[in-house]
Amino acid sequence: MLHTPEGVRDIYNGECRLKQRLEESLRQVFHLYGFEDIETPSFEFFDVFNKERGTIPSREMYKLFDREGNTLVLRPDLTPSVARCAAKYFKEESLPIRLCYQGSTFINNESHKGKLNEVTQLGAELINDSSVEADAEMLALTVEALKASGLSEFQVEVGHADFLNGLLEEAACSEEERGEIKALMESKNIFGMEEFLEKRRLPSDLKDLFVLLPELFGTIEDLEKIEGKVKNNRSQRALERLKELYGLLGCYGLEKYITFDLGMLSRYDYYTGIILKAYTYGTGEPVAKGGRYDSLVGQFGKDAPAIGVAIVADQLLLALERQKKCPEEEGELTVILYTKEKNKEAVSMAAQLRKEGRRVSPVCVLESQKAETAEAYQENSRVQKLIVL
Repeated sequence: MLHTPEGVRDIYNGECRLKQRLEESLRQVFHLYGFEDIETPSFEFFDVFNKERGTIPSREMYKLFDREGNTLVLRPDLTPSVARCAAKYFKEESLPIRLCYQGSTFINNESHKGKLNEVTQLGAELINDSSVEADAEMLALTVEALKASGLSEFQVEVGHADFLNGLLEEAACSEEERGEIKALMESKNIFGMEEFLEKRRLPSDLKDLFVLLPELFGTIEDLEKIEGKVKNNRSQRALERLKELYGLLGCYGLEKYITFDLGMLSRYDYYTGIILKAYTYGTGEPVAKGGRYDSLVGQFGKDAPAIGVAIVADQLLLALERQKKCPEEEGELTVILYTKEKNKEAVSMAAQLRKEGRRVSPVCVLESQKAETAEAYQENSRVQKLIVL
């Protein structure tokens, strides 16, 4: 009864305060960029997240049933929920829609992976804007939010879903072959890729690109080196978009935070344009992720391009703790220790100190316990000041 299920945990004392302060700093950045808050339910109908939406596999969702026998799921991803809301409440809106959120997502990870099954995400979704300027703004938002959290050393890796899709289309790969190639890329298995390509009759330039995919990352100059090898229009347009995007990022002065990765994959299949993942020291998992999904909102009845980013608060807090860059405590905690005879004096003192903006915790004890309790509070690292009446 005292333990939590595997994959979830309690957050308490100082860590809980730090997490809440981190979340507030991220929300402030979203609001500065003009985003409006939205809340969606923790569980929704299964169809919102089914395979056709391009979210996670069904086996990784937590499922439950309502009284009518409908299948519900704890949301594994907030983007489809926001896409549903955009289609329902902003169906006729043609101007850009900016929505931001905070909430938990639930993924039934395999036990041996050691990942949390419930994490807190704070995200922003820009809907009704297909421009490269919107891509640049969301990358700028990501960088500014991470800087506001206290991070100084991090990289936002940017890829493009259509670069790989163009190569797969050019190679006329079946669905099974696409899955095999993606698995080889995810594991950075160059030898496996070479072995796979030996079975296919493909132009040498195309084969070279597939072999190079796990290594196609770096600066914009690294991308330009392979332009001559790209023959299909879809992949060429993806490269052009990334080059144009990089030019705009110069206006924000954020080039040093951006690297490119043409072999980047996402577990979500709904991405149609740029894909982004942000990494820093202290955690192997991305602290932020997102991308462009121009077809997802249309599946709910509103044909609208969109791009979004989600910051994983748990991973970000872990990285900040390991880098010793956690937000400062919000003011010192004062404890007023008093006996029953001094209760009015203690209450008045606490009220006055709180009016001055100080954090105060009055504690009533028996006279016989006063010395022992005072000693315990003096050794408590969370208490900065002790007043004994």
